[in-house]
Amino acid sequence: MKSQRKTTIYFLIPPEVQLLDITGPAHIFYEAKEYGAEINTLYLGMTTAGEEISSAGLSLGKLRPYKEYILGENDLLFIPGMESHLFLNVDFTTTYGAFLKWLTDQHKNGAKICSVCTGAYILAFAGLFDGKSCTTHWKYFDDFSIRFPNVQLLKDRLLVKDNTLYSSAGVSSGIDLALFLLEELFGPVFTSKIAKEVVIYLRRTESDPQLSAFLQYRNHVDTRIHQVQDLISQNLDKKIKIQEFAEKVYMSPRNLTRLFKKTVGLTLGDYQDQLRLELAQKLILEGQKISFVTSACGLKSSNQLRNLFKKYLKKLPSEVVR
Repeated sequence: MKSQRKTTIYFLIPPEVQLLDITGPAHIFYEAKEYGAEINTLYLGMTTAGEEISSAGLSLGKLRPYKEYILGENDLLFIPGMESHLFLNVDFTTTYGAFLKWLTDQHKNGAKICSVCTGAYILAFAGLFDGKSCTTHWKYFDDFSIRFPNVQLLKDRLLVKDNTLYSSAGVSSGIDLALFLLEELFGPVFTSKIAKEVVIYLRRTESDPQLSAFLQYRNHVDTRIHQVQDLISQNLDKKIKIQEFAEKVYMSPRNLTRLFKKTVGLTLGDYQDQLRLELAQKLILEGQKISFVTSACGLKSSNQLRNLFKKYLKKLPSEVVR
């Protein structure tokens, strides 16, 4: 058995895998490695074969046997969807019993296990979702609910996180899930760079978990505004005048103000405040002193920090009340 000490992203390749379920998340982590993220990526076969044929007919080879690996609490395992005739087969748990046992063991070891689309069936067959929340492809809601009555299926969610188990609704949502996990690992600023690189910005509905402000307002393709957003997020501890931002993107301050509001949906000042607020919340949760939080957010005093919380949250954390 091979024990991986470094953070590793494992991608399971089942028979007749749905290609985008696996290649979408895999490319996100490939780009993350290109940007310097300290991760490994490995591709595991769900059967004894070293090659699988995807549902689209593309062959995926050089797969490593899953049995050779023990995952730890720093590792992620992506479980993509497969053709329905496989996971709806009455013999599924018998045919893949050894894998389901291995999957259960990795969960006990603390690994983060992430299903994409109908990959949720595999986790459910292993009993991992019992008493927990998840989502899957809308087409299988009724069948999933009947088969797994002990699972709380959330039908209005793109992504669901329940402790170390993650699930996504289907196909391209695996990309959103990968970005969501990347943010947990490396933070919102790094993740925003990856999202920008692949020109895919997170898609959510009102009932989805609240997005990081660092990513929430990136759903556009205006390069100049992205550049300004990068400058703001990377200089939250500094007081930078709008003229300086405008000069960086060769625009007048007036035109930048107008275009930023039109593109992002917030004024430049409100956007900067949102980022500062999120950073302040994160630092406070980490136990940082208020003086440090104030400085890191580019504020002059704790009173400004209090006003920031009052303006956007209408309440103060206990740490800044006094």
